[in-house]
Order: sequence, then C-alpha cells, then structure tokens
Amino acid sequence: MAMKRLTLFGLRRFAAQDDGSVSLEAMILMPMVLWVWAAMFSVFETYEEYSLNQKAAYTIGDMISRETLPIDGDYLDGAHDLLDYITQSQGASAVRISSLQYDRRQGRFYVHWSRARGALSAATNTDVAGWTDRLPSIPDNEYIVVTETMTTFTPPFNIGLGSPEITNFVFTRPRYAPRVLYTGG
Repeated sequence: MAMKRLTLFGLRRFAAQDDGSVSLEAMILMPMVLWVWAAMFSVFETYEEYSLNQKAAYTIGDMISRETLPIDGDYLDGAHDLLDYITQSQGASAVRISSLQYDRRQGRFYVHWSRARGALSAATNTDVAGWTDRLPSIPDNEYIVVTETMTTFTPPFNIGLGSPEITNFVFTRPRYAPRVLYTGG
C-alpha cells in the first residue's frame, strides 16, 4: 500500500512540474514529426501517380477510339511516349492496345489485332478468354478497343510502400468507324 501511495505521489509531482527544455523536447519529437511528414508526402505522391496513370490510359484509349484510318507502329510508339510524358515515368513502362471482336454464339471476345510496347506482349485469344467478366456486354460481331498500361513508381521516401507496379485496363468502343484497323508488321 505504501508503494502505491509513493508511486501516485511521484506521478503527481512529475505531472505538476512545468520546467523543462524546449530544445530537448523538440529533439525528441522532431524525428517523429519529420517521419510523419515524409510518410504523408510519399502516400500523396503515390496516389497522384495512380491518378496520372489512369488519366493516361483513358487518354490513349480515347485517342485510339477516334481513329478512322489504320494506325501503325509509329502511332503506338507515340502512344507509349505519351504514357511516359503524362506519368513522368522514371521506371519501366508499357502499353498494349488490343482490338477485340465479340462472338455472341461463343459468348466471348476474340483478338482482331493486338500490339504492345514495353514489357507487355501482344494479347492472344487465350489471354482474352478470361476477360469476358471485365468487359461490357456488346452486340454480336461488334468491336471494342482495350488499352492496358503499366508503369512502376518509386515513392520519394522509403516508408515501406516499395515500388508498386501501376496497371490500368481501359476499354473503349470505336467512335467514328465500326472498328480500329492496324497496318504494318
């Protein structure tokens, strides 16, 4: 009982003291404040990068959906450069454009053409077979353009986020033509 009273008395006396050193308290708290600031900054930058990647994917998809003339390899190189420009990508980036046709009898999509730049490879019918639940329901023999983008991002401070790979999967219906054509090898 005496020990309990002594501890309470010691805590009350300690809590009642108002003398101290601001510089010592700042030295103790400043690393934690700086770490919290760095963490918030890194999380904000990562979310901003996700947003920029999504905007880039939608921009490229919309750009391709408006084409009435066949696109070629130079056009896809330009789309890949646009992805790098919009996202200010520092690491690896890739873009894959696929024109798909829907077959109602089979209940699935088939590759009309697919081309990629960067680390992605062209989509195959095997790849597309699993996309039926990711794509909208469209009329028989209609076409849809799928734009996939991938970039890696390294946050400005290492707070445990790693270097996430940011991927987007965007589909767009051709706007001014029944399908988007590709010419070249």
